[in-house]
Parts: sequence; structure tokens; C-alpha cells
Amino acid sequence: MTRFDQHLIADRGQPAHAIEIIAPAACDAWLAAQSARTRATLAAQRFTGKPGRHAILPGEGEAWSVVAVVDQPGALWSLAALPAALPPGTYRASTGGGEFGWLLGQYRFDRYKPADDAEPRILLTADAATLPETLRLAEATGWVRDLVNTPASDCGPADLEAAAETLAKRHGAHVVVRRGDELEQGYPMIHAVGKAAARDRAPRLIELHWGDPQAPRIALVGKGVCFDTGGLDIKPSAGMRLMKKDMGGAAHALALADLVMAARLPVRLHLLIPAVENAIAGDAFRPGDILRTRAGLTVENTNTDAEGRLVLGDALTRAGEEYPELVLDFATLTGAARVALGPDLPPLFTDDEALAADLLAAGRDHTDPMWRLPLWDGYDEMLKSDVADLVNAPDGGFAGAITAALFLRRFAPQDAAWAHLDVFAWRPGAKPGRPKGGDAYALRAAFAVLKKRYVAGASGVPERSHT
Repeated sequence: MTRFDQHLIADRGQPAHAIEIIAPAACDAWLAAQSARTRATLAAQRFTGKPGRHAILPGEGEAWSVVAVVDQPGALWSLAALPAALPPGTYRASTGGGEFGWLLGQYRFDRYKPADDAEPRILLTADAATLPETLRLAEATGWVRDLVNTPASDCGPADLEAAAETLAKRHGAHVVVRRGDELEQGYPMIHAVGKAAARDRAPRLIELHWGDPQAPRIALVGKGVCFDTGGLDIKPSAGMRLMKKDMGGAAHALALADLVMAARLPVRLHLLIPAVENAIAGDAFRPGDILRTRAGLTVENTNTDAEGRLVLGDALTRAGEEYPELVLDFATLTGAARVALGPDLPPLFTDDEALAADLLAAGRDHTDPMWRLPLWDGYDEMLKSDVADLVNAPDGGFAGAITAALFLRRFAPQDAAWAHLDVFAWRPGAKPGRPKGGDAYALRAAFAVLKKRYVAGASGVPERSHT
């Protein structure tokens, strides 16, 4: 995992190469103010006023500085392209605000292939107060990327359990895990989806508890389908290619839990990860099977490739048994969400207007956008079954993201504010600071909402977390 604390440190007057940040509109005036020698040096490097261009300017002796044209100086990703373009060293930017992008511009997934250039580019920041949180946000994002990028051979249900145990040890939390046939009675949908996997990849429900038992209770739920063949409704090979990322919801929930505990928010945290592999074997669940649920409902399984909502259903029911006041679930749930909104914009589903407003505002404020789609009551009838309480996947293919969210609503706690985020967890094309591969969506926005609602340092917060 990339060590971001090596890339951003407090500015205490250390020697550093200056980076002059210029907006495109100001570039002509800046160039006119430079000496003929400087303009010649810039011309030799084909420097223009287009965003993304930079040049190195010689100084006295061996000193040198950088000039960079940035579309929006101070924006989150404004410095993201520079680390890959500059030599190793220590830098000081003329404009703050791009520290997060600077850090993520140096993310590398090097578990199986060493990075070509791992030497850090260090940025000095004058905003020491926000330094710890900027680092934590970068580390959380990097952790999501690492988990999603890791192939299923090294990231199965047991590996997600190990990740939760590591997180618990870091923060003094407590983990409870139910595995294999132990799930059959209490969590029958999780068991049904995961039972065809090999014994060492048996299904499990991972629960982490942290915080003062008397504090407001919140639940984070993440879909942990470590690989999805589609089951007996098998995916084509092209559709199966990226299914290592189908545990992206679990990666988001783990990372958000880490942020909550590191910030010591005054909450009682309940993290739930239903971790399964949707495999094919003689005991795989079948189309047409009637599945029991922890909530007491019966579900007609119309498609074994609509398994994520099944495991989330039992996990959401369990979350409600602790009477939380807020529940957030993250899931790589539907291709329909990608068709509607593309890979960058996760749909948000909630019936709670205040929570919707908070999440959307945080998305705008933190450059971590999402788009609200309706929990349209009129589509509830699509979930009707002739032989069970409901189906998991309606026929016809209409409104797939909405009907999946409506299915989850049947199992979400009725007395809690609940939001469902259908994240893609994958970036199909590279951008500065955002390489192709696993990525976090709505993570920073969700954390901002939790911080706003549960301010760290409030009266009654214990000195040490309880388990």
C-alpha cells in the first residue's frame, strides 16, 4: 500500500522547489512579466498556457523551480498530474488546496508488479491543521483501490474477514464472524448465495462493533461478493472479467469505518460485510428457488446473477436489530446504474430528505458527486411474485437500479435514516490522480456527512473506545 505520509508534510521552512501555479487566463500576463531568458527557456520546453502544461526554470547555482498551468488552482485534483511529471524532491506550491490530488497522483498498485518509480515527491503544506485528515482520506481511498484491484485469488471472503480483524486491532474494535453452514438458519440468503464456493471460501457475515454503547448508533453495510460468476445464470466471459471488483461495496464500508474510528466520531459503529463467492457447483442455488430470509419474507430467485441484493437483504435486517439511527450501504449492485449515470456518478437512493440533502451537498463541496434517483413506489409491483413475497429481479429489465434499491428497502430498518449507494468502484479510463482500476466513489462525501452529524469532541465521548 502506498505510504502517503511520505508525500505530504508540514511546511516548517524546509528547502524546497517552488511551484508557481497559474490559471490559464493569467498565463499571458505572467509570461509578459518574465525576462527574455525565461521566456526562451519556456519556449524550449514547449510551455503554453494550456491546462496541464508545466516547465522547469533554472535558478541560482543548482536551484530550480516549476511553473504549472492548472485549470482550477486550489481545486481537489489541481496538482494530481504533477508528481508523475516532476523529478523526486521536495516542493512548495504557491496555491494550497490540491494536497489530496498530489497524494493520489502517487498511488501505485504494486502488489504484483513493482512500481517503475516509487521515490516520493514531497509536498510541503502550510495547512498543518488539515494534514492528518488529508492523509487519512488519501489512505482510505488507496485502501479501497488496493482491495478492489486485488484479484479474487487473494481477496476472498476470508481475506475480507482478515481485513476487518486488522481494522479492529488498529482501533480497539470487536469482530464477530458467522461462517459456512452456521449461516443457514439465521442468514439464509447469504448462505444460499455463497454455499457453492470451496470450503476455504465459505460465505460469512462479518460484523465489527466499535464506540460507546450509549452513543448514537450507525451502521455501514458493504456488499462483499468477492467474485461473481453469475451463478447458474452464468455471465459471459466479458462480463466476468472484472468481477473481482464485486466486493467494492465492502471495500468502501471498510474504508469509511476506518475513517470514522480514526476520527473518533462519537458514535456506536456497526460495520456489516456479507462476504461470499457466487460460484457454480452441484449445490449452487437455482433460478426458481424460494429463499427464506432473516426478515421472515420469502424471495423467489429469478436470477442467480442478482445475488448482491440477496446478501445485503440479510445484512440490512441484522443492522436493524441494533436499532441504528442511520444506515449507509455501499454496493456494486447494478449494471443499470452504469447505463443511467456512467462510471463516475453513483446513484443515491433514500427516502430521507435531510440525509439526501446532506449527501448531495457534501458531494458538491468535496468534489465527490452522486446523483439522486427515486425509490419510485409505483415500481414496487415489479417485485411481486406468484409464489413468494417478492422476486429478487423483475422480468423486463426496466428500471433495474431502482427495483434493486426497492428490494433493499424491504429489508432496511424502517425507523432509521437509510441510504443506498450503487457504486461502480472502478475507473475504466485514467485521469490525473485516478489511474485505471479500482477507485472510491462517494467515500469522502459520506465521511463529511458523518462528521457533520456526529462532531468529534462532543460531550460524553469516551477517552477510549468501548467494544
